[in-house]
Amino acid sequence: QVQMVESGGGLVLPGGSLKLACTASGGALSRFAMGWFRQAPGKDRQLVASISWNGTKKYYRDSVKGRFTITKDNAENTVYLQMNSLEPEDTAVYYCAREKSPYGLGTDPRFFTTWGQGTQVTVSS
Repeated sequence: QVQMVESGGGLVLPGGSLKLACTASGGALSRFAMGWFRQAPGKDRQLVASISWNGTKKYYRDSVKGRFTITKDNAENTVYLQMNSLEPEDTAVYYCAREKSPYGLGTDPRFFTTWGQGTQVTVSS
């Protein structure tokens, strides 16, 4: 049973940067699309960024385009989310997730079925 652990969250000033990491154990991520989701208080969880199983296709929600970058390191069994120019609206718990079936594109939020425990990101002055 694969388990994923996120790290890298914290408190940052507006305009600052954070890099989130999600490391898996008990299973390889190399054959799976991965995604980063976030959930703010009182709001639905939303897909922020995703990467296809082979890294050739990436998706970003409009509000983070040009500021966030998702990458996948198969050797380290880790997926990253580099977040720059952070805004207060980015404040949320961030979760990494893996698609249920291998060799996917990562474009449909419904296909992500394995989740990490989440890491808090707070952007505030």
